[in-house]
Amino acid sequence: MQYLYHIDAKNELLTLSGDEHRYIFKVRRHRIGEIIALRNLVDEYIYEYKITYIDKKQAILELQDAYELTIKAKRYLHIGWCMIDSKNIEKMLPTLNEIGVAKITFIYCNRSQKSFKLDFKRLDKILLNSSQQCGRSHMMQLDTMQSLTEFIAKYPQTKMLNFSKDNFIGSSEFDTIVVGCEGGFSDRERKLFKDTISFDTSLILRSESAVVSLASKVLL
Repeated sequence: MQYLYHIDAKNELLTLSGDEHRYIFKVRRHRIGEIIALRNLVDEYIYEYKITYIDKKQAILELQDAYELTIKAKRYLHIGWCMIDSKNIEKMLPTLNEIGVAKITFIYCNRSQKSFKLDFKRLDKILLNSSQQCGRSHMMQLDTMQSLTEFIAKYPQTKMLNFSKDNFIGSSEFDTIVVGCEGGFSDRERKLFKDTISFDTSLILRSESAVVSLASKVLL
């Protein structure tokens, strides 16, 4: 763990209880007198606290130091991801967060199953745990839109990740790109895009594989 998230990190005194208390003292086994790092995920600071008191239900921390430390990818990447099974999204989200994706907008495309629904509270918890482990200063942003038409209207410079024989990833600059769901894009959806980006492969990738491969090639 690179830091512990606490909404009030930066205050002179903090009280830890509940899950935070259990994780720090029963899982991580910290003791009185030790220094732990906290972030509030609002500013770019690491706040170092000394553990001054512990009992079975709570602990008290005292601020010792604070310093600015920005941890993020070298470039910005916003992925529009056509909705797939939410269980598969949850599995891939920590990896995408660790790679450094700035934002994902989930889109109900023509071939998305409309029954797939996202629990954003659950996704935020997954991202929070991932961010504490990988150290990034701010969690990935999440959004949702009801159609690809709506998404492109808001982000007109969006590119489409699709299979072609040229214009491979790395040959052009972009910060927003859409990845299709299982079955890809419909003919009508393809006509919405001005530009297509592709992988230099003849293999067929699942949506999850394509998203992670895209993020890795662009950000790492």
